[in-house]
Amino acid sequence: MRHNFGAGPCILPQEVFKQASQAVLDFKDGLSILEISHRTPEFEAVVAEAVKLVKELLNVPEGYSVLFLQGGASLQFAMVPMNLLSEGKTASYLETGVWANKAIKEVKNFGTAQIVASSKDANFTYIPKDYAIPEDSAYFHFTSNNTIYGTEVFNLPETKIPVVCDMSSDIMSRVIDVSKYDLIYAGAQKNIGPAGSTVVIIKDEILGKTTNKIPSMLNYKEHIDGGSMYNTPPVFAIYVAMLNLRWLKSKGGVAEIEKENIAKARALYAEIDRNPLFKGTCAVEDRSRMNVCFVMENPELEKPFLKFAEENGIEGIKGHRSVGGFRASIYNALPITSVHTLVELMQIFAEKHQK
Repeated sequence: MRHNFGAGPCILPQEVFKQASQAVLDFKDGLSILEISHRTPEFEAVVAEAVKLVKELLNVPEGYSVLFLQGGASLQFAMVPMNLLSEGKTASYLETGVWANKAIKEVKNFGTAQIVASSKDANFTYIPKDYAIPEDSAYFHFTSNNTIYGTEVFNLPETKIPVVCDMSSDIMSRVIDVSKYDLIYAGAQKNIGPAGSTVVIIKDEILGKTTNKIPSMLNYKEHIDGGSMYNTPPVFAIYVAMLNLRWLKSKGGVAEIEKENIAKARALYAEIDRNPLFKGTCAVEDRSRMNVCFVMENPELEKPFLKFAEENGIEGIKGHRSVGGFRASIYNALPITSVHTLVELMQIFAEKHQK
């Protein structure tokens, strides 16, 4: 058996694979989901159900729109300031890693990004705290989970300005209060579905206030008016996302999956802290539940352990090339039995290599 700890695209439930593969062969009357028109009532129903499930699972309040777009979170880095930041104005950003930096980079095309706090001084191994957000900012932007460095923001800062969050790698993994956010965006390929679609949850009243001339394809309002079909949507990606959201609902929803995610993370971090061969890389209070990053006390043992793990069914634990070490991504669909297998292998390896 293979255990998929890859950072993304995410592991998906086997039942979702089976349903999706059947739809590839026959979605309706012998037609594949890959060849049906996105304007058919059948696919319009798919989009409607996917939107409904996002709203239901996250308890999205009235006055918010849910969109399925393309371009990943990377396009949102530019769409956010384009739609919310007038020329000459300033937006506040929290700098916590590579993806936050990529978002900050895009702002200069529309206005100014003010970094209100940063953890760059410690290679992004903690989440900054006790920082001030200027009240004259157009909005405050942060990345909720940092896949490369293994940190996660658990406490939303208090502010009166609009809050924008890149929630790509921990959306649907824990309960959040959507009413405290004005715009949430997330590449779907972690906990929502396969690569190819991006979910945006946006408070309608924050739109239409910028002085920017926005191309139609990059205008949130156009996509809202078009029901996520301003142009041809990523049909298959949205369909699989719908199936996966159905699965999450059948599991008891976000509150129940959060309990499982906490249990998985605790089990793995406990072994990292207990085992003399391994050590965590992040501040304990900021450890991500989705991406567990760790190294070995003796770097020379990292390649042998990776080889040992791979030989025993563990996939995708090699750390990001920019930081090295190991990264075990434990997204929603990864069963706790896979975590137990990794923990057991860490113990066996330690027994063989402890002096």
